[in-house]
Amino acid sequence: MIEVNRADAPPDAGSVAPSPAAPPRPKKKLLRRAPDRAQALRRAAQVAFLALNVWIGVQFYLFVRYFETGGKSVWASRPAGVEGWLPIAGLMNLKLLLLTGALPESYPAGLVLFLAFLAISLLFRKAFCSWLCPVGTLSEALWKAGRRLFGRSFLLPRWLDWPLRGVKYLLLAFFVKIVVVDMPLFAMQGFFQSPFGLTLDLQMLDFFRHMSGTAATVLGVLAAGSVLVPNFWCRYACPYGALLGLGAWLSPVRIRRFPDPCIDCGKCAKVCPSRLPVDVTLNVLSPECTGCLECVTACPVEDALMLAAPARRRVSPWLVAAGVAGIFLGFVGVAKLTGHWDGSVPAQAWWELVKGGAGAGHP
Repeated sequence: MIEVNRADAPPDAGSVAPSPAAPPRPKKKLLRRAPDRAQALRRAAQVAFLALNVWIGVQFYLFVRYFETGGKSVWASRPAGVEGWLPIAGLMNLKLLLLTGALPESYPAGLVLFLAFLAISLLFRKAFCSWLCPVGTLSEALWKAGRRLFGRSFLLPRWLDWPLRGVKYLLLAFFVKIVVVDMPLFAMQGFFQSPFGLTLDLQMLDFFRHMSGTAATVLGVLAAGSVLVPNFWCRYACPYGALLGLGAWLSPVRIRRFPDPCIDCGKCAKVCPSRLPVDVTLNVLSPECTGCLECVTACPVEDALMLAAPARRRVSPWLVAAGVAGIFLGFVGVAKLTGHWDGSVPAQAWWELVKGGAGAGHP
């Protein structure tokens, strides 16, 4: 007797032929992404700008000490770059520029830097915060040190995290109301001519030199919070970052995720210091995105995640670095060439200003 293989035998009459097995689902073609230099470039920019700010701070301190000692200490000219630490003055001068059509004589460098940082945000999102801001650099160093110390970073629960993020926008609204809404033009011009208004940079220096116990406690809490929670100050309390984030909404570039090559590994969301859901978002439009490119660096797949301009044009880290540096140096260079960098207060007037500046009250 010949044994028949049932699998090869024809089906009986009236039976239904078995349906063929579904073809296996094609696997995504995985093109491993080559390592980029985004974070090395970003850290180089951070270190360079932090060093520049330290140099400006030392030079300004020597400038003030020269007048405080009656000319007995080392002479140093006043660095106009110190005005970059006066964003409220920059906002006030922006209003003066829009109302009068003329660049202000008081703290012109502050306005130039304010406009430069806004321009950076309009083109490269909040790249100022993650590439240049010295406070952001120190904050990042603190939370990374905390992660090495504790083996992890700590995140507030979302029900608390999201409301706290609104604090910086409330602070921004408060300053905008005082400066843009409530203060008339003549009052603003008078403010800049008052002893307090002429020595805003000196007031800032004295804040750190003669810090009160309350201020020291607040700074200590912010520093401790930054060790535990990534970008604690930037995330919850910085009104300057809030303003730049709103400007970044108009930016033509953004982090884009492409579903086809994406392997859903979630690494992008895991490394995002702003805790954004990059792994489930096609376009990251949040004003919390600082353009740090940590997510792009962490992505293991070619063309799955990128900083992109319109028409899906990739924006390389080199272009971001060159753009940020070019905007900053361009604004400063043009201001110096056109005579809109140094303020109008002559060095001779500083003898009286420094003598009474530390004790000058708000007008």
